[in-house]
Amino acid sequence: MVNSLRCPTCNEWFEQESARTIPFCSERCRVIDLGRWLNEEYSLPHIDFDEDETDRNRDSD
Repeated sequence: MVNSLRCPTCNEWFEQESARTIPFCSERCRVIDLGRWLNEEYSLPHIDFDEDETDRNRDSD
């Protein structure tokens, strides 16, 4: 059975067994993705908590 994956950078389908750069289809796509992270094109969401809420959570522990 062939496991196909879609590259998150170029959206091309590729066979999982043939790629050494999973989840990317190639070294080129892996480096492009890294560059996007380093250029801050991607980011993780930041959640601001109220200080009061944080204090309440500490007090309940």
